[in-house]
Amino acid sequence: MLGSTHGTLTTDFRARVEACGETPRTAVHSTTAPADGDAAELDVSGRPLHSDVPDLDRFFRPESVAVIGASDADGRPNTGITRQLIAWAGRVGARIHPVHPTRATVFGLPCHASVADLPEQVDLAVLLVSDPVPVIEQLADTKVKFAVAFASGFAETGAAGAAAQARLTTAVQRSGLRLLGPNTNLNAFEEFREDLDGPAIALITQSGHQGRPVYTLQELGIRLSHWAPTGNEADLETSDFISYFAEQPEVGAIACYVEGLKDGRQFLLAADRAARNGVPVVAVKVGRTETGARTAASHTGKLTGADTVVDAAMRQFGVIRVDGLDELQDTAALLARARPPRADGVVVYSISGGTGAHFSDLATEAGLTLPTLSAAKQQELHQWIPDYLGVANPIDNGGHPVGDWRGRKIIDAILGDPSVGVLICPITGPFPPMSDKLAQDLVDAAEATDKLVCVIWGSPIGTEEAYRTTLLGSSRVATFRTFGNCITAVRAYLGHHRFTASYRSPFDDAPRTPSPSFRKAQALMRPGQQLSEHAAKQLLRAYGIRVPREQLVTSAAAAVRAAGLVGYPVVMKASGPQLGHKTELGLVKIGLTSASQIRDAYRELTDVARYENIPLDGVLVCQMVERGVEMVVGVTQDDLFGPTVTVGLGGVLVEVLHDAAVRVPPFGEDQARHMLTELRGHPLLEGVRGAPPADVDALVEVILRVQRMALELGDVLSELDINPLMVLPRGQGAVALDALAICR
Repeated sequence: MLGSTHGTLTTDFRARVEACGETPRTAVHSTTAPADGDAAELDVSGRPLHSDVPDLDRFFRPESVAVIGASDADGRPNTGITRQLIAWAGRVGARIHPVHPTRATVFGLPCHASVADLPEQVDLAVLLVSDPVPVIEQLADTKVKFAVAFASGFAETGAAGAAAQARLTTAVQRSGLRLLGPNTNLNAFEEFREDLDGPAIALITQSGHQGRPVYTLQELGIRLSHWAPTGNEADLETSDFISYFAEQPEVGAIACYVEGLKDGRQFLLAADRAARNGVPVVAVKVGRTETGARTAASHTGKLTGADTVVDAAMRQFGVIRVDGLDELQDTAALLARARPPRADGVVVYSISGGTGAHFSDLATEAGLTLPTLSAAKQQELHQWIPDYLGVANPIDNGGHPVGDWRGRKIIDAILGDPSVGVLICPITGPFPPMSDKLAQDLVDAAEATDKLVCVIWGSPIGTEEAYRTTLLGSSRVATFRTFGNCITAVRAYLGHHRFTASYRSPFDDAPRTPSPSFRKAQALMRPGQQLSEHAAKQLLRAYGIRVPREQLVTSAAAAVRAAGLVGYPVVMKASGPQLGHKTELGLVKIGLTSASQIRDAYRELTDVARYENIPLDGVLVCQMVERGVEMVVGVTQDDLFGPTVTVGLGGVLVEVLHDAAVRVPPFGEDQARHMLTELRGHPLLEGVRGAPPADVDALVEVILRVQRMALELGDVLSELDINPLMVLPRGQGAVALDALAICR
């Protein structure tokens, strides 16, 4: 058993882990994704540490396309689809081959009776048939690389459809091709504007219509490079496209509409690849509520997963989660086009004191930093702005200087401040000609700086020349229509660059081989059973987690002897494999200070257990630990991501406050510390009302050891609760006072 924790975690963690029989890996900071040859490497839990990037070049830019079920007959649904595919093939320079058993030509093109009659090996087969399985089996012999199945009636319709989709998945796996769909649409074959430059947005949607707002950003001059409508994801899934898009040099941001994730680990690996490459991923993920989750499941036939875990996993790997499609388009557009920030400071510049104050309140509440400008900078601004107006931040120019040469001077002076990384100018409504001049000055200043300039054009009309031509005509000004969307996007922009600047992949340092602790723990596991508290604490000991001095006894006399060895005062608790909440049953006695109290407590505990018909393996006589912050650390199993680690305020506060943070292994020390700062009760660890600061290093160490336990025992450990984990004052460690473990 380990003693108290002293010093910093990074200095002493190796020694403590080695004392437990574990050898930590040397941390290596990797800035690029591993070679695909490493794709089969697994962590200690048997999950992959790397994933292949699918080569989708020939999907998005094929040289040859077969349209199976092609038609040019009036009134047929396949006719419109065939026409669109022919036009798309012409744009991407692909040869197109219609396939239909009864037609000689389709839209003047030679038509082939079957897949076997195709004149060449095609890159992409588009299946306009109700049952794609037989066609997939035929395509296996042609060595086609990709196929698209539009047909519906699969997992989104219920059990029978899910069985049909399983047969389709099996056929695809046997064929060797990659399939998009089923239950997808033509979004991948839309017409993308070729006259736009700059970094592009790559779009992934499970419901095609939900991508329309992002697609229409092209009309505002924002480039879109790809659209992947993944549908039911029988084969190709959201993660495949994130991995692919993260490697494309023209992609500045990836925008996603996700209804259900197919494979949690693959999603994390894809997000990790994007984070390594510095490519932002912005996602709407439905299923926050029970109703939303149920709707998503019926629409896509996939598990949405516990939303708290999904949310935590996205934050952990830098995926920016937004709520609305408007936020998706605005945030993705800003992240795709804006240069990295020079500073985190945000300055609000307006012609109205009320507007500036209103926006500043909202921005500060959202966590943006609005620095107070220096006295020298304020004096400089007052050269052009009247002295009675505030220029500390927000900056109110009163409107007077906007219409002449002073307007540009003010903007340049603000952007010249080294504490300023973002200038935001809210214009609540047009007031020409002053608003026209202000818009032009903002555009000109943005073109001359590498700092971010944002404008909020609040007019509900949106047809004004200053908006449609001046602001939207600039690729250097980020223009929004609402305060909320601007704040969401700027917060995501600054947060993304902070995240990627310090990002290190947890998959690089994830354990590959079991520790000696694992072998000790295996002997304690009882499949399908809950361990007694005594056995659960032995499990913690195996992983070097400190527990109180205690002895398990089976008689009152032995209890008295144990109390003398443990040291008064003591706690006595009934211990058995069916005991969960012992306090409610009267099976815990605290603060016992004499032999007579020990004997009485032993009789009372065993009498209650007999009366309640609860089998015991004995009574625990435990060291009493009083002074500290009660926390909970635990492991649960998520259907999508597997084992997860939770930390929160412990004791009775667990069920009252529900104040907890979650992470999906693997994660490093930095994420363990971030978990603590996410807690509303975090100030308790820093010391309040005269209490000393808690030993946060020891708490972080316990979190990391529990993570190792979750990784190694994930297949056999269903649930673990250390509650309370008493975190003692700084330098004194942390002690697991109680533990519950349930085996799978």
